Amino acid sequence: MHLTVGYLATPTGDDGVALASALARTFDAEVDVVLVVRQEMPDGHPGRAEYQRLLVNRGEEWVSLAIGALADRGVNANSTVLVGESFAESLIAFAEEKSSDLIVIGGARDGIFGGHVIGSVTGALLHASPIPVALAPRGYHEDPPDTVTAVTAAVPTRPGDDNPLPFAITLASAANLPIRMVSLVSAENLAEADSAREVREIQIAAAEENLVLAARALPDAPEIESLVADGLTLESAMKKLNWADTDVLVVGSSRFAAPRRIFLGSTAARILAGTDSPVIVVPRGEG
Repeated sequence: MHLTVGYLATPTGDDGVALASALARTFDAEVDVVLVVRQEMPDGHPGRAEYQRLLVNRGEEWVSLAIGALADRGVNANSTVLVGESFAESLIAFAEEKSSDLIVIGGARDGIFGGHVIGSVTGALLHASPIPVALAPRGYHEDPPDTVTAVTAAVPTRPGDDNPLPFAITLASAANLPIRMVSLVSAENLAEADSAREVREIQIAAAEENLVLAARALPDAPEIESLVADGLTLESAMKKLNWADTDVLVVGSSRFAAPRRIFLGSTAARILAGTDSPVIVVPRGEG
């Protein structure tokens, strides 16, 4: 496995590095840490080129801090400083060149402790990347786990919704991790069914079908769990789930996403806001 880590010299960047460390130790992954500095438009003034060099030098100093933090956790990594107009575009291009399996990044620092707040850089990745994006929650670096020990997949129940389960199965099998498949039920689904009972029956049937799929794909898996969490809202359903600090949650892209591209839908965005576990967003059709 190969990880491309998008680094910023901020606590948000430290969150992403901490998640990369846990993932690298779990999956024995190769790691590249990338920092993108703003491209200065040439105007013929000699000071402009000098300022560009200053930005690159400062970037190299900053990214060395991330490399040191990873080394302290027993993870070897390479560092790269890129010059580009767009952090997201530069990061995606680098990850594609390296054939990365994941782009790893922190979210944003505004908002409550824990949970996910989507900043502008993260938002650009979550609406364009052809590579799965692993997002660290706010404050993750303050007490990170050594490894990931379980994978949870938020499985859809509506026809046409993208199912992240195949990717989650592949990820879990790479480190022999248990899989938990979660179907979220809320009263908000009532418009699509005649009664709350019908909604729950539909969700349970979908969860059971996905359990069969996982069992076939991983016949020797140590543990496969399928469950339904329900509540008046999606957020209240999420609160009924128990999360360990070593979990990672996998969600799919919107049905409106282009093939093999991420497009964060409204449901996935609400799931992100409702969990303080790391989340991997999978491009449509990745499985």
